[in-house]
Amino acid sequence: MKKISPNPDCPGCAALSAEVERLTQLVYDLQQQVRALQDAVARGRKNSSNSSKPPSSDIIKPKQSDPKHRRKRKIGGQPGHAKYERTFELSDADCHHAYTLEVCPGCGGDHLDVLDGVEQIRFQYELVDQPVVLHAHQAFSYWCADCQKYQHAQLPETVRQGGLVGPRLTAMIGSLKGGCHTSYSSLQAFLSDVMGASLCTGMLAKVVGKISTALSVPYQELLEALPGQDCINIDETSHPENGQTMWNWVFRTPEFTVFTIEASRGAKVLEEVLGKECEAVLGSDYYSSYRAYMKDAPVVVQFCLAHLIRDVRFLCQSYNKPIANYGQRLANGLKETFKIIHQKDTLSPQTFRGLLEKQRDHFLEMAKRTQAGGEARTLAQRFRDHGKEYFTFITNPQIDPTNNVAERALRFCVIDRRITQGTRSLSGRRWCERIWTTMATCVQKGHSAFAFITRAVQASFSGTAPPSLLALT
Repeated sequence: MKKISPNPDCPGCAALSAEVERLTQLVYDLQQQVRALQDAVARGRKNSSNSSKPPSSDIIKPKQSDPKHRRKRKIGGQPGHAKYERTFELSDADCHHAYTLEVCPGCGGDHLDVLDGVEQIRFQYELVDQPVVLHAHQAFSYWCADCQKYQHAQLPETVRQGGLVGPRLTAMIGSLKGGCHTSYSSLQAFLSDVMGASLCTGMLAKVVGKISTALSVPYQELLEALPGQDCINIDETSHPENGQTMWNWVFRTPEFTVFTIEASRGAKVLEEVLGKECEAVLGSDYYSSYRAYMKDAPVVVQFCLAHLIRDVRFLCQSYNKPIANYGQRLANGLKETFKIIHQKDTLSPQTFRGLLEKQRDHFLEMAKRTQAGGEARTLAQRFRDHGKEYFTFITNPQIDPTNNVAERALRFCVIDRRITQGTRSLSGRRWCERIWTTMATCVQKGHSAFAFITRAVQASFSGTAPPSLLALT
């Protein structure tokens, strides 16, 4: 604001000028305070819908859109969803129960002819009276009169290695502990009350350790196969261990999923797991570790569009009009991009790619330029540095435009973290890595995790080659 010089010939002008300067400074100070408060309010309004914060961090859930403008649908199954019906044959049943008539309930006559093919059949699952059977393995000792020595029959290797708990019960304990987030005390109560097997928590911990050992080779096989994969989605989340914060990394390929818990969240984890020669297409968020790794390895990166949308939403909610307007332009551009993506099944590959490339060029040209400051300037610089990495999926259709597959894989671990409060030792960490990897990969391949754990435990007890998660079909 232009400074007003007082007129020396005018009485009181000097005092008036000083008052104007004071008020001008006061307005400037108040404007600075307003901007600071707006920034503080904006940071406080960050939640899972407009940032990378997890939904669990939302103290106050973001307001939902007006129900009047949302598409109404009935609760329950939606039209077009395939109906799921369980079908059995009589030969599938383990027990058969027949219900007959000796006399007619209507007239009391005893001349009844059975009508084949019109009987009512109901199938029902039920527990047997004693789900767990206690086996006694007795190896006899002998005195040989010929060689004058004692001889002893040998117990099977699986019995000696398994101890008190056999392979199938061992696998069930692993499935409950690793797949159902069950604590040792809850697991102990379930086995005692329902299954009729009385085991102390110390014994359960030993059983879990045996399963972890049985899964070590299948887990290592997947870990070593990661660098050679064509497409990998990666994400990470915190993992508590004895009061320290570690990081649980997930590497998800189209064929399998691997978890590893590390002390670092930095790019060195990617170098250790994938190496510096990896040529895969990586799907990730915009975290600095991935940007650092892409400088040292010949990888191609697809930054997550879903994360970008949340960042853009935050800009749209800014009190600063230029920033909000810039955010709205980005939101409109992304909306047009996804409108094309949703037409993929109705367009030829050439037409689909051509439309996306044209939309990409138009979006980036607009996104790189802004007169706004703050977060808008930062995001515009991001587009200038790595804008094309948000559209890698156009030329590499094997990778998704979002990193949702990796985030979904981590949800299971986040639930486990909230229930169990993390791990307390290296052995606990290795157990989590191996059982989570096994469960996720078996689900991904449509294979029974319990069946695989059983096979792995049986192989470990008998000293034979373990099954392969990589070879599951």
